[in-house]
Amino acid sequence: MYRLNKYDELIKYREGLQIQQLAYEKVYKGEYEGVLILLEHYPVYTIGTGGGWDNLLCSGKYLEERGIDIVEINRGGNITFHGPGQIVAYPVFNLSKLGCDAHQYIASLEQVVIDVLREYGIEGSRKPEYRGVWIDDKKIAAVGVHLKRWITSHGLSFNINVDKNYFNQINPCGITEFGIASLEDHVKNIDLNDVKQKVVESFETVFGVPFEA
Repeated sequence: MYRLNKYDELIKYREGLQIQQLAYEKVYKGEYEGVLILLEHYPVYTIGTGGGWDNLLCSGKYLEERGIDIVEINRGGNITFHGPGQIVAYPVFNLSKLGCDAHQYIASLEQVVIDVLREYGIEGSRKPEYRGVWIDDKKIAAVGVHLKRWITSHGLSFNINVDKNYFNQINPCGITEFGIASLEDHVKNIDLNDVKQKVVESFETVFGVPFEA
């Protein structure tokens, strides 16, 4: 069975890590084949195993004055931002049950967002040199994962109506030559809950699994 855990309130990033750990334990014990966690975070910059401190463009004082957390984590990739108006999906899946490897899994995460964008009449794409989903030369979704015993954690972030000013304080994912996109740049009067439902349905289609709340 695959379970859906959807949170409507903002979640602190470190609390999100705890939620993922609890889901991991249930998947590892075989209580679920996978858990999809869907939420929004309070503002936070996260730094992955690929580094990122050199791509933080503001001071510690700036972060403290604005109540922005910064957290080093074990996902792949560089620095990125999470915050309100951005859908974060943490699939905690047993890849051995799905029969796919890490590269196929990451490509599937990207496909989830590409398929949702298509429903809004938007063409999302990949860039060979960078992970994530792009609209022309602007990144709308970031992907970063971690594997332990073939069970996944972390996942993807999808900009819906996020305050893009937060991205001005970093080189997102270490990238300096391209910009950041948000769904509201292309779609008027976005219903965030509607997008979340489309994300869930896209996960079900791409991975071929049903989720139970």
